[in-house]
Amino acid sequence: MLVITRKKGESLLIGEDIEIKIVKVEDGSVKIGIEAPKDKVILRKEVYENVKQENSEAIISADEILKLFK
Repeated sequence: MLVITRKKGESLLIGEDIEIKIVKVEDGSVKIGIEAPKDKVILRKEVYENVKQENSEAIISADEILKLFK
């Protein structure tokens, strides 16, 4: 893991086409801005993990339903 220190208004690049900019630092939280191509999906990790869990549960439910038809 790369750990980097940035101040308000500073940014970092990921590759040549993704820029992460520090927009605001206040009361222990940081607001960031992300500029990236439209084809890149950007999700908060907790949202990604919830969707992943729900998809896993849906697959299990679908398998159980299919067993009922056999």
